Amino acid sequence: MDPDRAYERAELIKAFAHPTRLQILAELAKGTRCVTDMEDILPVTQVNISQHLTVLRNARLVDFAQDGAVRCYYLSRPKLVEGVLTLLSADHPVIRKTKEQIDREKAKGGKEKVAVRA
Repeated sequence: MDPDRAYERAELIKAFAHPTRLQILAELAKGTRCVTDMEDILPVTQVNISQHLTVLRNARLVDFAQDGAVRCYYLSRPKLVEGVLTLLSADHPVIRKTKEQIDREKAKGGKEKVAVRA
């Protein structure tokens, strides 16, 4: 992966990297929500919600439609957001390798199939 692409992807992942933003994204995955709706759902202030929505907008994960004085937000990249939320909610096991497995892998110059232990 080229460095510019890696930087862009790291910045995108940073936008996901906050509990409040994950909650906002999960709510928006259910449908469009106005800031006032999110105030009722999330245990943070409207100002804090707006700050997190700005981060998510800058990452192009959400956008809004103006309804009078109220902004209603929606996912602008729903497949990406839903995919990341699905990955995060999955209970994938941790893979542990022995020194011998690592040595064999190095000797073969690539990956070796490793049994997953729970």
